[in-house]
Amino acid sequence: MSGFNLRGAILENVSGSTQDDVEATIVDAIQSGEEKMLPGLGVLMEIFWNQASEEEKQSLTESISKELQ
Repeated sequence: MSGFNLRGAILENVSGSTQDDVEATIVDAIQSGEEKMLPGLGVLMEIFWNQASEEEKQSLTESISKELQ
């Protein structure tokens, strides 16, 4: 039995999404508060991180760390 590729399934599900679609997905995931939405947010974060500049990464991590204080 082969393992389920969750990352691949999520990427397939959001492939072709517009900016509005992505925003709606993020807002829905956060507002729903459902644990099952967390992997999808993680994959979107990975997509962002892999293409972000060093300045964008620093800004993001700074913002997140401030909220964790």
